[in-house]
Parts: sequence; C-alpha cells; structure tokens
Amino acid sequence: EKVYTLPLLTISMGKGTGVVTSVPSDAPDDHVALKALKDKPDFAAKYGITPDMVEPFEVVPIISIEGYGEASAVFMCEKLNITSFNDKAKLAQAKDETYLKGFTMGVMTYGPYAGKKVSEAKPLIKDEMIAAGQAHLYFEPESKVVSRTNDECVVASTDQWYLAYGEESWCSAVKKHVLNDETFNAYDATSLEKYDATLDWLKEWACTRQFGLGTFLPWDTQWVIESLSDSTIYMAYYTIAHYLQGENNLNGEESKSPANVKVEDLTDDVFNFIYRKGFSLPEGSKISSETLTKMRDEFRYWYPMDLRVSAKDLIPNHLTMALYNHAAIWDDEPDLWPRGYYTNGHIMVDAEKMSKSKGNFLMMLETINKYSADATRFACADAGDTLDDANFSRDTANAAIISLTNEATFIKEILLETDKSTLRSGDDLKFMDKVLENETNRLVKATEDCFEAMQFREGLQKGWFEMLIAKNQYKSWCEDSGIAMHERIVRKWAESLIVAICPICPHWSETVWKDLGKEGLAIRAPWPVVDEEDKLLTRQAKFLRDALKNFRTAAGKAKKGWKTATILVAEDYPQWKIDALLWMQSTYDKASGSFPDTFMKDLKQWSTGNVKDKKQIKLTMQFVSFMKREVDDVGEVGMDIKCPFDQMAIMNESLAYIKSQLNLGEVGIGRVDDPELAVPERTSQNVSPGKPVLWMR
Repeated sequence: EKVYTLPLLTISMGKGTGVVTSVPSDAPDDHVALKALKDKPDFAAKYGITPDMVEPFEVVPIISIEGYGEASAVFMCEKLNITSFNDKAKLAQAKDETYLKGFTMGVMTYGPYAGKKVSEAKPLIKDEMIAAGQAHLYFEPESKVVSRTNDECVVASTDQWYLAYGEESWCSAVKKHVLNDETFNAYDATSLEKYDATLDWLKEWACTRQFGLGTFLPWDTQWVIESLSDSTIYMAYYTIAHYLQGENNLNGEESKSPANVKVEDLTDDVFNFIYRKGFSLPEGSKISSETLTKMRDEFRYWYPMDLRVSAKDLIPNHLTMALYNHAAIWDDEPDLWPRGYYTNGHIMVDAEKMSKSKGNFLMMLETINKYSADATRFACADAGDTLDDANFSRDTANAAIISLTNEATFIKEILLETDKSTLRSGDDLKFMDKVLENETNRLVKATEDCFEAMQFREGLQKGWFEMLIAKNQYKSWCEDSGIAMHERIVRKWAESLIVAICPICPHWSETVWKDLGKEGLAIRAPWPVVDEEDKLLTRQAKFLRDALKNFRTAAGKAKKGWKTATILVAEDYPQWKIDALLWMQSTYDKASGSFPDTFMKDLKQWSTGNVKDKKQIKLTMQFVSFMKREVDDVGEVGMDIKCPFDQMAIMNESLAYIKSQLNLGEVGIGRVDDPELAVPERTSQNVSPGKPVLWMR
C-alpha cells in the first residue's frame, strides 16, 4: 500500500518536518488542496502529481459536528465560498471555526472511540500512541517567537515546574463560576466565549524560570516564578498595600511602611489570617493584632473583586489564570472569586493603527495638552465599547471642545444671565415641556444602564447627544411658537446632563455645577432621581418628530406654484387594514415579544383564504410586512387599531413650530375623511393613525 505526499502551499515549513497528515474532512486547507489537485491537472503536474495519486481518494468522515455535518471542512468551504488556497483570510476563518467546533462539539464517528467527544478521545489516543511507541511528546511555540537578539526561539527540553491548569475538578469549578451570569460578568458574549474556549484548552503551564526578576519558588529556590504565574491574585494585595507599602514607596522600603511592618514579619500565618477564613491571630507576630485585624477587615470589605478592566489578549492567559488561582486559594469561599472582567481591544487613531511614520502617534500628555482632558476623555468614550480595536478620532475630540463650550454657554445664559421673568414657571406645562421632562427621565435611566454595562460609547450617545437633541427640539419649538421656556424643566434637564456626563467629562461638569451655585462637587452628587418614562408621551414625541421629517420631504417635492398645505390626520384604518392588524395581534407572542418564525408563510395562507380581491392580497401582504417592521421597532403598540392619543391636539399646539420649520405661511389641519376636503385617493391611502401626511396643492 502506498502513501502519497502531496503539496500543500499553505503549510508552515518552519514547524516540525513540514509534513502533516491530510484530513480533508475537517481541515479546510487540506480539502481545498486536494480539490485543486483533482480539478487542475496542470497545477498537479507542476509538482509531479498524477491523477492516480489523487482521483481515488474521497473525503472520509471521522468526526460529526452538530450544525456542520460529518465533513466540517467541506461545509465551511461551501459556506464561505472558498475556491482557492489563495483565499487566505477565508481559509484562516474556516480553520479557526472548524478546529474550535471540532474539539469542543465534535463526536468521533470512526474507530474504537466512536461516540466519544473529540476532546475526550484526543488525550486517550495520544496516550495509546505514546505507550505503543508510535509517537512521542513534542513541544513548539504556538507562533513564531523571536528573542531580543533577533534569533528564532525553540522549545528547550528542560526540567520544569508546571501548574496543572485543566485538571478536571479545578477546571469544572472555574467553568461553573464563569458561565453563571449570577456569579461572573464578562460584559460581552464574545469575551465569555473566549473564556469558555480558554478553559477547554489551557492545560499544564510552565510557571518557573531560572533567570530574571521574580519571586523564588518556595520549595525549590533555584527557580523563580515567571511573571504571569506570580501575578494572579495581586488584587488581594491592593486591599492592604496602604498598610505595608504606603505612598511614594515604589521600592518598598521598610522604613516608609505606614504600619511599620517588616518583610520578615509577613509569614504564612499572617497571610492566612488576613486572607483565609478560620485562621486565628498568629502567635508571636511582631505585627500588632489591631493592624492585622484591620487588614483582614479591609480585605473582607473590598473582596470579591467586582471588576477588573484589562486587554482582550490577556484572556487566554493572565485573566483565566487569575480565575484558576482565586479558585485554588479560596477553594472553600467561591464568593471571593472575581465577579467580572471587562476587556477591550487596542486603540487606533482616525481608523488607522498608531505609527510614528504616519504621524498619528499620540501620547497621553500631548493629547491632553492639545484637546484638554475632558475632550480627550470624550473622544476615548466615543471610541468604542466592543472587543474590536477602539478608534480615537481627532475630529471627535475637536468637536467635543465646541460642543462642551456651547452647552456650558447655553446653560449659563438661560439659568443665570437671562431675566427669570422671561421664563415660565408653575404647573401649567405645555406639550413640549412634558416631552423634554420625559426625555430627560428616559435618557438618564438609559445612560445609567449603559454605564453599569461598561458601554460608555452608548452612554455618551444617550447622556449627551440625545439629551442635546431633546433640548434643541424643545428650544426650537418654544422659539418658533413664541412661548418662553419653562425654568424648572430646563433646570432639571441641565442638572441631569451635568451629572450624567460627569463620569466622562468631570472638569466640565464641576465648572458648570459650580456656576449654577450647587453645593459640593458634581462627582459626589447623587445620580439624578427621575420618574419612570411615560412611554405614551415618548410615542407622542416620536409622532411629532417623524411627522415633521415626512412633512419636510413632502414640502421639498412640492411643485412650483403650490401654496396650499394641509396636514391630514386619520383616526381609523380602513376595514381591510383593521382585519390584517387583528390577525397580526392573534399571532403575536407577548411573552417573547415576537412573531412566529413561520409568520410570512402564515400571512400568505391567511391572505389567500380571507382576502377575496387578488389585487388586495398583494396590498395586504405589503401592509402587514411594513407593520411587522413597525412592531419590531416599537413593540405591540404598533398593531393598535386606533391611535392612543389626540393627533389633532398635538398638531394644533405645534402648528406655529411646524410652519416655521417648513417655511410655509399657512398650513391647515384636517381629517382625511372630511368630505369638504375631498382628498384624492392616491393621497388618502397614505394616511393612517399615527402617520399624518402633508398634502400640498
């Protein structure tokens, strides 16, 4: 029997012999290479490959993966439309996905371990081959490693101490903690997947070395503990550092210790008392019992660690190791294990990687001096919230300076410099007074939710940009309507804005807070207490906003000479639309807030059986499809048969504002079914409850 060696252009020749087993069923590179040799005789001949070397061989299934079938490589190549080994990016994506899913979800379908998961069968097969003398252990760096002397590194076969990460009971305890959203928060589904994957593959970790800085391994002092292994519970040290090290003591000089603690006094018994439960005060300790008790109490006060902010590239090592080592030290107190990690990507400038040659390399102090601390923080917050690399935009930093300055000026002019007699007061609130107060309530709560979830970009969107949009609309409405702004409403908006943006722009907030005569610091002010959002009022505000947007479009399309404009409002749908909405309501699942997966198929069946006019069937399906998108956007209220608020009242109260915004002298308001208006059908059919139309003629 012959075994052929075939060319694989994507193989790494810097690893091992450069010869690997071909597995076209589950390795996308192998599948594409075999297919190319079969489909392209000229290419095969270039390497001396004849048809008899490749034609007889088909894909042999050995692993079944749910959702990928029994030939995951074939599945992924077809899914990503990979036709050539030159599709390197797609091949890399296919390889990462098939290898990960194959190991974590794959089930063997061939051989003595058929039925076992790949993750279970792999170590068994490895042990069998080593025992039979068919294989030996081989170690290599995961990727190319170059030393500071520019030499390529290899793995040295030396004596070594290992931490047994991956040990079954240890790993399962950590995984149970991480995958429970009540005990651990990864803040991002992708991050959580990475922790889960790391826990599956992280095994023995070489934890010592014989050179460099580090702590001596207690039981074998010829070794020092390497940095990653020696820095996984240092968060616990933070809780007592002010007793041992104090301030301005980077070198840890004993003479500067605030509690006069000497290094030799920090025994295992001392640390056990501070950090572990069930340990008594250490006998004969030179550290006072009062100091020891304070340190223990402070540790218990601050732990568990609620949040650690770090980089995404530390998930496969440091952060996961910290979880493991907390679980080892406090194995009897899982309540003290880390409660949350937030990880972010690297940073770009103006959507490009920072580089001195490109002239976009920014240092922190330089950036602050150029844009100010608050504008820099503003642009950082706006840079992004996900694991993707954040983008610091210099345009955003410049715009922030202008925006912050303008809003500070507006707040001071209205609340400090304007004669209060020119502002309204009292309980008689206009429609837009209520809208601005309701928007303030809604956006303060939304900002709070974003900040709690570490979503600072989204929090900036809610707590700054949308707050400004709400204020600007209110200001325009008041000016165009000839109505003074309401002092209490504007003050509530301003004070809420100051506190909401304070985590991002504290210096701006403190300045404006002080200007308003508020006591204390803005950063210490409680989060604004707001009422629950009035969702009906939010809908009314959106009604006016969307209507004005549509009116502008209609006015822009008006023919020259058209001077008559009427806002048409509908209270009811025609009966065929009511029937369609009632059917939609009957299929809607209130619990999940969604329609069934078979919705469009069901719609076609219902339309065919209940709508007699074939032309009307098409209109019905178009209408329902449009209303489904509306429901997806606003929820169940999108299927209301009648508008739940007085459209005419809102239009009448806002008429001066609408005329000014549209630059129209006269605008009428009427019901679409008013016989005196005699609205053409082509116009009336576009009017529905909650969706008025500007009729120009």
